Amino acid sequence: MRHTIIILSIAAAVLAGCAVGPDYQQPKVSTPAQWTSSMAGGETNGPVDLARWWQNFNDTNLNSIMLIAIQSNLTLKVAEAHVREARAQKGVVSADLWPHLNGTADYSRNKYGVHTYPPLGGFGVPLDYNLYDANFDAAWELDVFGGTRRAVQAASAEISAAEYSQRDVLVSVLAEVGRDYISARAYQQRLAIAQDNIRVEQNVLDLTSNRFDNGLGSDLDVEQAKALLDATEAQVPSLETGFDDSVFELSVLLGQPPGALMDEMSVKREIPITPPVVPVGLPSDLLQRRPDVQKAERELASATAQIGVAKADLYPKFSLTGIAGLQSTSAGNWINWSSKYWDAGPTVQWEIFEAGSIMANIHVQNAKQEEALDQYEQTMLVAMQDTESALSAYAREQVRRESLSQSVDADRQALELATQLYKSGLADFLRVLDSENSLYTAQDALVQSDQTVSLDLVQLYKALGGGWESGSEQKVSLQTEGGKL
Repeated sequence: MRHTIIILSIAAAVLAGCAVGPDYQQPKVSTPAQWTSSMAGGETNGPVDLARWWQNFNDTNLNSIMLIAIQSNLTLKVAEAHVREARAQKGVVSADLWPHLNGTADYSRNKYGVHTYPPLGGFGVPLDYNLYDANFDAAWELDVFGGTRRAVQAASAEISAAEYSQRDVLVSVLAEVGRDYISARAYQQRLAIAQDNIRVEQNVLDLTSNRFDNGLGSDLDVEQAKALLDATEAQVPSLETGFDDSVFELSVLLGQPPGALMDEMSVKREIPITPPVVPVGLPSDLLQRRPDVQKAERELASATAQIGVAKADLYPKFSLTGIAGLQSTSAGNWINWSSKYWDAGPTVQWEIFEAGSIMANIHVQNAKQEEALDQYEQTMLVAMQDTESALSAYAREQVRRESLSQSVDADRQALELATQLYKSGLADFLRVLDSENSLYTAQDALVQSDQTVSLDLVQLYKALGGGWESGSEQKVSLQTEGGKL
């Protein structure tokens, strides 16, 4: 017992030593103090809480759909399984820090002839016997140079990388849900505008037909009115297809068959309105908010630890091994003290010549660490680019939407005046048709601009890393929020 305590004390002192390979330090990444793009509708001051960004659209239907996506999206479930896999893999690696103990028991029937040399007899002694054997063997490789500890560090970093990857999937899934929902509502509005214009154009066609029948117009007016009506009706099938595709994609994102949401989404709703102010924060905030940036940083930490794993192979490996058991030719005295045997002692293994494979592996791990560093810096640059582009697009589309809104008002007034002049005989029918076509085009463009503004805001939320909270409590809180779906 005393020797065992001494050995364990020495082992503990050894394991507390330094591990080979570089110690990881998070690299410093320079970020600009402010955003370059226009901040229309955005602010950098104040708290930045983007975990439930979709609630800023004030659409209860969208809120419910988002909650279902968080609970049921299959891509997100795959990412969750990857996290469990990484955690289990760390358990596999960590097990090498502890002793390994095995137990065996066996029985055999043995018979030897006179010319054989039995293990329990001498020359010329016939032997016919049973052999009972049971033993425990143990082995403990002392992590003297820290190779296993570096492997555990790498596994821990991989767990974090998998968790951030899961959050990155969540951010992308929620953005896709928002985009498909907004697109579906936009197609609904465009269909409504087209159908309203079809009714108006049908009335105009009826009017021109009556005027022609009464000798007050020409057949050219009738054909032009009919051509405009046919052109508008031709837009309907493509708009219906766009709506169906958006709903199909949305249903799949919710882990449901493509047509599962068709009845619910067929109820007409407006395009979700954008909030007056969006909390954007500073460029440096992306280091903490973007899960893909944090994932790349954890992968860099893992790659750095793997260098130590590779370098540990340059040094000898020290182990404590032992075996103890009972062996007898008789079941009656098998458990007697005289049947015991044991063997214990240290072992050293050193891969002295491996034809340069160990050094080559170290070079491989160094290169992987450099790749991970470059990837981390590139991911950060892309994150800033995404945000700058989203800010620019969101700000400029708002300006375009305002101009289109004014254009719709002007076209509506122009159509009213052209119709009055035509009925009074002071203008030809072509002016009425042009005014109708201009109004329909402007109305459709305005709806598409409303859609683009909302989609640009979704893209901005995604670029900012919106859609997740720090900690593993988010999914539970989101599932319980809002009651029954």
